[in-house]
Amino acid sequence: MMIAPTPFELFRQECQTVLTAVIEKTLPEVALPPINLRKTPNIEYGQLATSLCFELAKKLGQKPLDLAEKLVAAIDPSAFSLIDKVAPAGGGYINFHLNFAKFSELTLQSIKELDSQYGFVKTDTPQKIIVEHTSVNPLHPIHIGQARNPMIGDTLARILQYRGHEVSRHYYIDDVGRQSSVVAYGYLKLGKPQPTEKPDLFVGKIYTVTCCIVEINRLKQTRDRATELQNAADLVKANKELDEWLSIAVELKEKYPVLFEMLLAKIEEDPNPEEEINKLNRAYEDGQHEAKDLIREVSNLCLNGFQETMNRVNITYDSWDWESDLVWTPQVNQVMTQLKTTPYLSNEKGVLQFNADQVTQTLNLKTKLGLSPNNEIPPLTLVRADGTTLYTTRDIAYTIWKFKHANKVINVIGMEQSLAQLQLKLALYALNYTKQAENLFHFAYNLVTLPGYKMSSRRGHYITFDEVLNEAINRAHQEVTKRSPMLSPEEKQTIATFVGLGAVRYALIDVDPSKNVIFNWERVLNFETNSAPYVQYTHARATSILRKITNPPQNPNYELLTEQLEKELILTIASFPDMFIEATEYLKPNMIADYTNNLADKFNTFYNAYPVLKADTQQLTDARLTLVKAIQTVLKNALNLIGIVAPEKM
Repeated sequence: MMIAPTPFELFRQECQTVLTAVIEKTLPEVALPPINLRKTPNIEYGQLATSLCFELAKKLGQKPLDLAEKLVAAIDPSAFSLIDKVAPAGGGYINFHLNFAKFSELTLQSIKELDSQYGFVKTDTPQKIIVEHTSVNPLHPIHIGQARNPMIGDTLARILQYRGHEVSRHYYIDDVGRQSSVVAYGYLKLGKPQPTEKPDLFVGKIYTVTCCIVEINRLKQTRDRATELQNAADLVKANKELDEWLSIAVELKEKYPVLFEMLLAKIEEDPNPEEEINKLNRAYEDGQHEAKDLIREVSNLCLNGFQETMNRVNITYDSWDWESDLVWTPQVNQVMTQLKTTPYLSNEKGVLQFNADQVTQTLNLKTKLGLSPNNEIPPLTLVRADGTTLYTTRDIAYTIWKFKHANKVINVIGMEQSLAQLQLKLALYALNYTKQAENLFHFAYNLVTLPGYKMSSRRGHYITFDEVLNEAINRAHQEVTKRSPMLSPEEKQTIATFVGLGAVRYALIDVDPSKNVIFNWERVLNFETNSAPYVQYTHARATSILRKITNPPQNPNYELLTEQLEKELILTIASFPDMFIEATEYLKPNMIADYTNNLADKFNTFYNAYPVLKADTQQLTDARLTLVKAIQTVLKNALNLIGIVAPEKM
């Protein structure tokens, strides 16, 4: 028996071959148009259909149905292998029906032989690909609103790697700028203490409190100046902002009383904390030794906490790329020098700007980039009046650096950064990095929202990703205890851990990236449908059936798999490689979650409707056991793509 990495594609190719041959024989005078074959809405109508006769009928002045009947009548059945029959249908369609006995044998034996590699079809053109993801600023713990990024990024890296590409996962550490200087300033004021808790949580508290105290100090000075100058508008604005920050201070003082009082006492020693932070910021960007040691130290504390969190969900990185390394080497200056030689820069009152829209017009890029001709792209500020560069300026240098190590770069960044990512791409075009610009992809995604909860980093209002993972495990433990009270405490905890972690990963992958994820526990930990626990439970159910047999199936008769559900299951698992290719080529990780849920639905319906171990005959039992084993393999392979454990029992 032959093995097929893509069983359904083999059937599709056979249909195309048969159709091409009959057209060339019956209509030799007609230039062969492209042959499109689509899956039928109901397997009773066949498995693939073509509307080719509608197009041909126009050219020939015939009725589509007459032409379809003529072509079908001329088809040579001796060419059939996986095709059972071909029939005209509707007003002129040609429908192809599978020989299910042969196709079942091909699919199930292919899955058995390929096992853990089934579905993972390798590309003919492997590339070096960098997937940059997560890249949360090292200021506070990763919160649930940011956690969608690493889940998507890791899944993209996994599927691309399984496709045969050489993938490198990069984390871009944004350590240059005022925010990093604020947290480092507070950390220094406290005497650079060692964390007494998870380090990113520790750093986050220092950042939030320092930010609040410094902002209140700045606004009081602004208010005093406005009063002195009798500027009513500025005074109203300053008082309004000050009132908000004072209310934040009350909350933070209540949450962290000791930390708040310590920082307040130390910061009040400085007549102008804002200027101290600005000095530190400039010193760091200039690469001064003391500033480098301080900001790197506090950043690394936070990053150590990030790694602890990511290790829980089995996410690792191949490269940690510091933004400051770009600033301290000639790379950013080189980019600026190159940009100054282009006609796209202008100096507006000491501020250097990049005219992104002019690039699209000069190089005629708007149609190519899918932009409306009336869409005017705002200019990008590259350098402030004080001579310091901005984030996107450094990002241009970083992107050029990445392309020295890869053919393709995928940036997993929120949808709110779409303009900055477009300006970045246009900067590459302006610098004649055309190939690189065309291989730079912004994988945009939408927000995670929690019903009834409003997150605010400056108020310290956020639910950390660790808290969500802990809650998921606790809730899963309650569910496992309820469903399987006979398990030992160790087994319950093990199962609760992989169920809870898997549930969160699935919930953040399953939704189309362009849509918000509405995170609620009823959906995330639903054991009945469309969740990781549901799919995991289905895999455990299939494993449970297989665990009850003493010998593998000896004599399966695939002709006995005649139930519609059995056929649908075979078609679904035969299409797994095609789904994998589409999900990878078009970067659609949510397709994989949808697929696992669809397969789980079909299998659970089958499980409840038909006996496996007690089927009417041993041959049917063996055929159904082979089918169950194939489903178990495909579920495991699919879950592996999205980083979720496929358990043997739950």
